[in-house]
Amino acid sequence: MVKIGNIALGEFPLLLAPMEDVSDPPFRAVCKEQGVDFMYTEFISSEGLIRDAIKSRQKLDIFDYERPIGIQIFGGDEEAMALSARICAATNPDLIDINFGCPVKKVVCKGAGAGILKDVPKMIQLTKAVVDSTDLPVTVKTRLGWDESSKNIEEVAERLQDVGIKALSIHGRTRMQMYKGEADWTLIAKVKENQRIKIPIFGNGDIDSPQKALEYKNRYGVDGIMIGRAAIGYPWFFREVKHYFATGELLPPPTIEERIQVCQKHVERSCEWKGEKLGILEMRRHYATYFKGLRNAKEYRMGLVNAATLEEVRFILKESVVGLTEANAEFT
Repeated sequence: MVKIGNIALGEFPLLLAPMEDVSDPPFRAVCKEQGVDFMYTEFISSEGLIRDAIKSRQKLDIFDYERPIGIQIFGGDEEAMALSARICAATNPDLIDINFGCPVKKVVCKGAGAGILKDVPKMIQLTKAVVDSTDLPVTVKTRLGWDESSKNIEEVAERLQDVGIKALSIHGRTRMQMYKGEADWTLIAKVKENQRIKIPIFGNGDIDSPQKALEYKNRYGVDGIMIGRAAIGYPWFFREVKHYFATGELLPPPTIEERIQVCQKHVERSCEWKGEKLGILEMRRHYATYFKGLRNAKEYRMGLVNAATLEEVRFILKESVVGLTEANAEFT
């Protein structure tokens, strides 16, 4: 049984990666229904929380059906990180996660996210400040190092554990790689094999099929896998991986009707949470993967992208069930 503090996550948990502008409550809801074991909010700026920025505050929204769930924060100032952790704790998440892995320039240039990888002592100080500020379990998500010459994750893992974190998620790339090249899980495995390491180690990066998930589970010995891009517009990924683990067989892909049904549920929740205008706007990034691989999907997808009201979206989705079923009948 894998545990983060007292949070039991099963024998080999699948985690939904915290993704900016993706891992919001509407998306988390459809992933939860498809079997994900643990989820995080989008990362939240500690500075934004302290100055009461509306967008940052909205990201604190969590719901009981999502549990267990963690709130992820980032920042480069000890006092701000400690205070933001206390603000987060007041919304009653199951844990606080610290982002030391985001490679985006606007985050890195502030000495936050993966920017902290160039200053390990400061990373440890920031982590300790958060751990000392809350009774909740604190976890960390990070990368192998800043660049090829500074892959220091083995040392970093020990030092983070020593200041009290309860789990560590590692993306198998450096900051300089961004999301390019192949994720290197060999160093993640070395962290897990370290006799000093007692906390759960979760691997992240390039898991894009149930077969690869099982291969990496067996080859690298991690305690669980964090899945990001493979789940965007395809929340069924979690149930497919679990079924493959249990049976060695691949589930058939979701039917067209199921794809449309879940897509509609997603957009309805998006509009309910964000308001109709923003909810429709921010759903546009998901349509390509909801319709991926289907013949004649482009006209419906473009219609959805151009739709201005929820009523229009509902109409197009309803029409697409019939149209796509007919267009793909001979290929199913």
